[in-house]
Amino acid sequence: MKKIIASLLFAVAANSAVADPIADAVAHPDRPLEQRMRDEYRHPQQTLRFFDIQPDMAVVEIWPGGGWYANILAPLLQEKGKYYAAHFYIDEETKDYYRKAREKFAEKVKNHPPYKNVELTSFHPLKNDQKIAPDNSVDRILTFRNVHNWYMYNNEEGLNGAFKQFFAALKSGGQLGIVEHRLPENANDADQQRSGYMKQSYIIQLAEKAGFKLVASSEINANLKDTAQHPKGVWTLPPRLALGEEKEAEYLAIGESDRMTLKFIKP
Repeated sequence: MKKIIASLLFAVAANSAVADPIADAVAHPDRPLEQRMRDEYRHPQQTLRFFDIQPDMAVVEIWPGGGWYANILAPLLQEKGKYYAAHFYIDEETKDYYRKAREKFAEKVKNHPPYKNVELTSFHPLKNDQKIAPDNSVDRILTFRNVHNWYMYNNEEGLNGAFKQFFAALKSGGQLGIVEHRLPENANDADQQRSGYMKQSYIIQLAEKAGFKLVASSEINANLKDTAQHPKGVWTLPPRLALGEEKEAEYLAIGESDRMTLKFIKP
């Protein structure tokens, strides 16, 4: 009996010691507290598991912005994988906001130890003279809450251009993961142009037009409290709170937006 109990205790201890690279990356000590506070809305562990991200993969993140997911993906992929940060495309027409955001991110790539193996590339939905990654080379492409930007600035042409570039960079069998603010299907299509929300059916339609196949969708990042009908669109909600203190408690109670989470494959 003692031997059986000892064996069971050893098995439990061994199981508890199994490496969990995603959990470790989410809990990385260099990850800022203010970003960790968003985990309850953005569910990074569940989301990256849904996208089946492994530490030995080549992964592109499109428009990492200030680095919310980069602070997880960079250490996760640092040793065995490859992380491409496809940041804002810079030319003479680029607005100062985008230029400064990229410069700040580039500084982190240069000086922040968890970013030491990050490769900084560029993405613009209508310009492909700078590759997000070599063609047919990556296992995953991820983008978080960005699709509406390409539509608001470049309409359907922007989405078609984006999906074409994603398709080119992925290996056969590689996957595209999208998290985006979700507009109800019965809403006016015109709301997509100004609200920051997109219809799930529309994104699926254009991704499939580019050659992708939908593998699965998830409600990991759903929020039933969000109606997607707000005075200043999605930016009314946290973390932006575009109305300031006006109805702040109400919007904080709603939380961050209702979001679709979609997984596509390149056949």
